[in-house]
Amino acid sequence: MKFNRADVNDSIPPRRLLDECHNDGMFNGMKKMTHRTTFALDEPTAMRLRRLAAAWQVSQAEVVRRAVAMAETAGPQSEDAASLLTRLHRSGEGMARESAEQYLSMSRQDRQLWRGEP
Repeated sequence: MKFNRADVNDSIPPRRLLDECHNDGMFNGMKKMTHRTTFALDEPTAMRLRRLAAAWQVSQAEVVRRAVAMAETAGPQSEDAASLLTRLHRSGEGMARESAEQYLSMSRQDRQLWRGEP
């Protein structure tokens, strides 16, 4: 049996009312939270979390729950380096050998200048 706020009166024992409200994992339309977690955030991330919570008009915990759900449904975020390199080579969109050699030569020269080497 489900109870609405209008049904609540002195005739319903409080324990029964409490049990009925929690039997489906919901209370007043909100999920019943059963796990508490503590984690540390750097200041910029904490600020972003507070800004999102204010913008969405939800708790910081709800922002984290939504972010976790979105990350999970987004699937794998990255491939390993070897797979990315293989895919780049197969696509034919990689850097031409001459351009790569010129880039590496410039990088070596820049490092030597930075280190003060002749």
